[in-house]
Amino acid sequence: MIQILGKTNIDFLGKKYIALALSCIMIILGIFAIFQIHAGKANLGVDFAGGLSLQIRFSQPVTLAEVRTVLDKAGIKDADIQELPTEKKILIKLKKQQEGIQDTIEKALKENLTAKEPIIESVTEIGPKIGERTKRDALFAILAATAGILIYIAIRFKFHFSIGATVATFHDVMAVLGIFYILDKEINLIFISALLTIAGYSLTDTVVVFDRIRENLGKVAKGTMTLEALMNKSINEVLSRTIVTSLTTLMAAVALFFFGGEVLHDFALAMILGILVGTYSSIFVASPVVLLLGKNSLIKR
Repeated sequence: MIQILGKTNIDFLGKKYIALALSCIMIILGIFAIFQIHAGKANLGVDFAGGLSLQIRFSQPVTLAEVRTVLDKAGIKDADIQELPTEKKILIKLKKQQEGIQDTIEKALKENLTAKEPIIESVTEIGPKIGERTKRDALFAILAATAGILIYIAIRFKFHFSIGATVATFHDVMAVLGIFYILDKEINLIFISALLTIAGYSLTDTVVVFDRIRENLGKVAKGTMTLEALMNKSINEVLSRTIVTSLTTLMAAVALFFFGGEVLHDFALAMILGILVGTYSSIFVASPVVLLLGKNSLIKR
């Protein structure tokens, strides 16, 4: 393992109450965002808000930038454009079903991209009921992932650890959701995919810390070291590994942000935020929660 830090002795848990207060603010912000999403007051994508979806086929490869330019000229500014698995097909999603919008798009594409012979293959209307069902399914997916984390950590470690990991994961998801709401970023299925990925990353980061805590718990007799000191020692021992892992993952997400194209831009932004918040929570959220719950029971006699 690459070492970018020498031996450290940072009192992370000495700042637990400040960190937990900050984390509570982020969680509250995320919960507020959920209520705003439910009320339809957030920037919801077509998948959640409803709208129109058009699948278009071309005779030659076309870029998203070309299609975006054509739609902008036609006065269609809020379209969500995605590439489909084949390079000659794209998907255009619109939140507002304006009268004649399909004809406007078809005319604009044929006039400006004549050589590529655009043809609208299918048109799908996404109604409010479908949007509501998609929102429920997305919420269920996040809750199911959180429950799975709780069960997995409870089996692998102890119940105190499962609560700590679950709180940390919930914190990370709520923090990123809250930040996206503040930034007025679109909440869509791609973003939900990012949240589930963040949950998995957060768990991995937390397990590294918990593994070292468990290992050290087996070596320490009751009365020789406080649980807080043992946790600080454990976090410091894996700090270099945690930072290296976070930095390498962060570099990949940053590259995706700048070079991954329009469709992956918000996904990459969510991942960047999730990596930063996840690294923070594995140190300042998960371990303090375990400390507060298991202060008198974790160190063996």
